[in-house]
Amino acid sequence: MKCAIAFLCFLTAGTAVATFAFGRTIWHPVVVSVMGARSVGDVIDRYGNDARERMEPRFEVARVPFPPEKLALIAFKAERLLEVWAYSSNVWKQVHVYPIKAASGVAGPKLREGDRQVPEGIYDIVGLNPNSSYHLSMKLDYPNAFDLQHARAEGRDEPGTNIFIHGKAVSIGCLAMGDEAIEELFTLVHDVGREQVTVIIAPTDPREHHLVPEEHHPAWTGDLYRQITEAVRNVSDTPS
Repeated sequence: MKCAIAFLCFLTAGTAVATFAFGRTIWHPVVVSVMGARSVGDVIDRYGNDARERMEPRFEVARVPFPPEKLALIAFKAERLLEVWAYSSNVWKQVHVYPIKAASGVAGPKLREGDRQVPEGIYDIVGLNPNSSYHLSMKLDYPNAFDLQHARAEGRDEPGTNIFIHGKAVSIGCLAMGDEAIEELFTLVHDVGREQVTVIIAPTDPREHHLVPEEHHPAWTGDLYRQITEAVRNVSDTPS
C-alpha cells in the first residue's frame, strides 16, 4: 500500500509534464491499474454525501429545491468563473460561482485537435467519468452539430474531441475546477440527471461585454457569439 501511495504521488507530480508533452495525460491506465476502476455509484457513495452537505445550504439561500429540475453551468473563459444556475417552478436562479482553476487557450472557438483551446458554445454532458486522471470528470459533446457543420465546410477533419470539466488545476482545452469543486459538480449533475444539464462556454461575460469576434476568428464566430449571448440571457435574465 505504501508503495502504491508513493507511486501515485509520483504520478500526480508527473501528470502535468506528461500532459503538456504529449497533449493528453498518459497516466490514466496506470492510475486505474493501481487504484482499481470505479463506477459512478462508487464515486457517489464516497463523495456524494459530503458534496451535498456543502451544496444544499447554497440552494436554501437561493430558495431552490435540491436537486433542481434543470441545471445550467455557464463558464466565462476571461473571468475564469463558472456559474451554477438552477431551474425550478419556471424560474432560473443563480446558486453558486466557482473559480476555474485552469482553462488553456485564448478567446475564440476551438478549431482543431491539439490547439489547446477551451471550446466556446452550448454543450450537453454526455458522460460522467469516475476514473479520470484528473480526479473526476464530465465529458462534453464537443464537437457538437454546430462545430461539426463548420469544420466540414472548412475541411477540418480533426476539430478535436475529449473535452471535459474535471478536477485538478491543469488544462489543455478543458475546464479544470479543482477536486472539491468537481466532486460537487459531479454529484449535482448525477442527482439532476445529465440530460437536464446545459453547459454554456463564453469567451467573456456577455452581460458585461458585447461578444465581438477578433479579425483572425472564422466568419461564423459572430453567429456563435449571438447564440451564446442569447443562451446566457435566457438563463440569467429570468425574473425571480
